[in-house]
Amino acid sequence: MGEILVGTCSWTDRALVGSGWDPAGRRDAEGRLRYYAERFPVVEVDSAYYALPGARNSRLWAERTPEGFVFDVKAFSLLTGHPTRDSAMPDGLPAEHRDPKVLDEVWARFTEGIEPLRAAGRLGSVLFQLPPWFRPGGRTGAFLRERAERTAGWPVSVEFRHPGWWSAEWAEATRALLTRYGMTAVAVDMARSLPGSVPPVTPVTCPRLSVVRFHGRSPAWGTGSKEDRFRHDYSEPELSEWLPRLHALVARVDRLHVLFNNCCGTAAVRAAETMRRLLGTAAPRSPAE
Repeated sequence: MGEILVGTCSWTDRALVGSGWDPAGRRDAEGRLRYYAERFPVVEVDSAYYALPGARNSRLWAERTPEGFVFDVKAFSLLTGHPTRDSAMPDGLPAEHRDPKVLDEVWARFTEGIEPLRAAGRLGSVLFQLPPWFRPGGRTGAFLRERAERTAGWPVSVEFRHPGWWSAEWAEATRALLTRYGMTAVAVDMARSLPGSVPPVTPVTCPRLSVVRFHGRSPAWGTGSKEDRFRHDYSEPELSEWLPRLHALVARVDRLHVLFNNCCGTAAVRAAETMRRLLGTAAPRSPAE
C-alpha cells in the first residue's frame, strides 16, 4: 500500500491570494508557502507552464518547506507544444517549438530551474499536459520518446487532453507507450458531458507514482474565462465517488498525488481538505507541534 498526498495546483493563484485564506502576517511570498505547507504535503507549480522556473526560486521553495514536502512542476508551454508568448521566452528567443536550437536552450533553462528541487529530493513529478489537438497516432511515439530522452532520471507524468487517448481503440496502446518510457498516466476529473471530456480512467503505467488532477466540473471548460472554466465547488458525494478509484490506485503504486485544479477563490483548498478527511490522511505536522 502506497502513500497518498493531497494538495492543490497552486498556492499563489491570484484568486486564492485575494480570498483571505492566508492569515494576516503570512501573506508575503515566504509566509504563503510556509502556511500552505503546514496544511498539505504536495503542491503543483503551475506557474512554470507560463514562465520558465528559476533556480533561485526553486532553492527558496525547498528551504521554506518541511522535509518530505514535494513539488509537481508543470512543464513550460513550449515543451508541450502549446502556443507560447514571446515575452515568456529567455533572451529574446523566438517562441518556435520546431527550432532545435530554441528547444535546446529552453530545455537547458528549464532543467537548470528545477535542479535545486530535484537535488533536494523535492521534485514529485514534472507534468507534461499535452494540448487537446495532440491526438493519438502520428508522431506521438516520437514526441514522447524525445521527452523521455530529455528527462532521463526525472519523475515524469503525462496528461492527455484529447479523449481519444483513453478510448477503447487506443487505451491499451496509450498505456503501453507510457509504460515503455516509465511515465505516469495522469487521471482527471472534469465535466463529463462535453465533446472534449476526458473519461475518468485510472491506468497505472509507473509503479512509483500515480497522479489524479481534479479540474472541476464547469460546463465552460475550454470556452470561458479562467474563472468560468474552473468555477466549481466539489460536493462531498462528488469526491466520495472517487474513493474506490483512489484506493485501487494507491494499492498498486508507491505514492499517489491527488491535486485540485479548481483554483477559483478557496474552492481548491477546501476540496483538498475534504478529500484528505475522506481518505483519512493526516495534515502535515505544524513546526510548533
